Amino acid sequence: MWKELLMILFVTCSTLGSQLLVKQAVTNIAMRDPVPTGLQWLLAACFSPGVIAAVAIQGLGFIVWIVVVSRVKLGIAFAISGSLFYVFVAAASWMLYGERLAPLQWLGLALVSSGVLFMTLAGKTA
Repeated sequence: MWKELLMILFVTCSTLGSQLLVKQAVTNIAMRDPVPTGLQWLLAACFSPGVIAAVAIQGLGFIVWIVVVSRVKLGIAFAISGSLFYVFVAAASWMLYGERLAPLQWLGLALVSSGVLFMTLAGKTA
């Protein structure tokens, strides 16, 4: 199961990395003078090196995800990846962008993570 957990962690990190690249790419587009709008904005985003890199990273993660779901129950794999993703995004957004979560939001993350732990533990006995 350790291999599968490492693959789930890889998929989660590839998703996180791609989302951070997209955020940076569209932030850079928004800083242009003049700021593109409509179709110009969409084309600038689609052909941005950051967005292209994000798609490539996400594609690699998807290939690993195919292997994961062939070995692990989908509900368990998705719950673990999703829970890790929420926590990692909150931490990365705080560190990179200075975004803060309210205490109630942190409680929500803790509840989701606890639910994943319960699902994982129950999945081993079922």
